[in-house]
Amino acid sequence: MSNPQEKMYTLPERTLPLHSTSEHKPPKRHQSARYYAHRVRESLTTRVSKIICGIFLSFLLLFAIIAFILWLSLSPHRPRFFVQEFSIPGLVQPNGFENAEITFNVTVRNSNQHIGIYYMDSMVGTVYYRDQSIGSITLSGPFYQSPKTTKVVDGVLGGATLNVNNARWTEFLNDRQQGTIVFRLGITSAIKFRVSTWDSKRHKIHVDCEVSVGPDGLLLASSINKRCGLYFT
Repeated sequence: MSNPQEKMYTLPERTLPLHSTSEHKPPKRHQSARYYAHRVRESLTTRVSKIICGIFLSFLLLFAIIAFILWLSLSPHRPRFFVQEFSIPGLVQPNGFENAEITFNVTVRNSNQHIGIYYMDSMVGTVYYRDQSIGSITLSGPFYQSPKTTKVVDGVLGGATLNVNNARWTEFLNDRQQGTIVFRLGITSAIKFRVSTWDSKRHKIHVDCEVSVGPDGLLLASSINKRCGLYFT
């Protein structure tokens, strides 16, 4: 038989955990309520932050789209140069060297919709043969070119403005026998793009037009209306 004193000791041991658990339940419920209240406040703050960020990003995207459209409409295009005529009439004349002359004309196109081009310096044209200058002349003074317009500039090299001696003329005739004489027309000036009253910075332009002349001294069809290269410095 078991000792009665052992039972007296075991009964309190069984009841102690139950008494202890019941005493701690109310504090646990109190902490849980504060925790969920904090979670609700945190959730509301997060939602408000997301709404504000969404509105800000929407305005930023709208601003970027508007800026891109304005950039496309106002982004300046460089002027375009096209050779229309280039001739050396004296090639077919027996005494052509005595009255040697080079004539040419070039069209200058401003293809911008809303941007004008102001040519600040005089436009100077120089003719090269085998990469050596054989004459230079001023084609025009400073001028303003409106959007979507075309201007024609022309020049005549002869006499003091054409640096061709007898040896150089002989080279022309030798090339003529081969069927083609190749020249290069260079044009220089300085420009600014103009939108209303706003002007861009100054750009120095260099235009290079390669032209080919036939045995008759006239521009070959392959060079007519040929677009010239252009770069800024």
